[in-house]
Amino acid sequence: MVNIKKKRRNPSITTSSMSDIGFLLLIFIMLISLMNQRYEEKIEYSESLVTEKTQAESNFEIWIQKNGTISADGKILDMESLEKAVVTAVAEKNDVRIHIIADRETPYKYVNNAVSILQTLQHRVVSFVVRDIQ
Repeated sequence: MVNIKKKRRNPSITTSSMSDIGFLLLIFIMLISLMNQRYEEKIEYSESLVTEKTQAESNFEIWIQKNGTISADGKILDMESLEKAVVTAVAEKNDVRIHIIADRETPYKYVNNAVSILQTLQHRVVSFVVRDIQ
């Protein structure tokens, strides 16, 4: 009888595909983080002593610059397209809360233009976003 010894090999894990997996995870995380970014204009917020916090998930933000430029969702809008954007936002989600975010030095006539559109549409849930000074 012949006695044959088999050599045992140590188990090994191939690491050549690990870099591929890491790269794919990195791309996935980068794409997800880009989708969750919120559009913001650079403005100087007004101040208030009394504030109320609202949910960020159901907001439609109207940004008003001190020169009267109105934007929403990263697009500069005129009054007609602002009205269409508000109608679309309310149609998609009827509990949407409209936030008006205006620069501290914005003349009231520009803010009033946006408010008059909301009055015409009879939208009653509107917030003016300010900075808390406490």
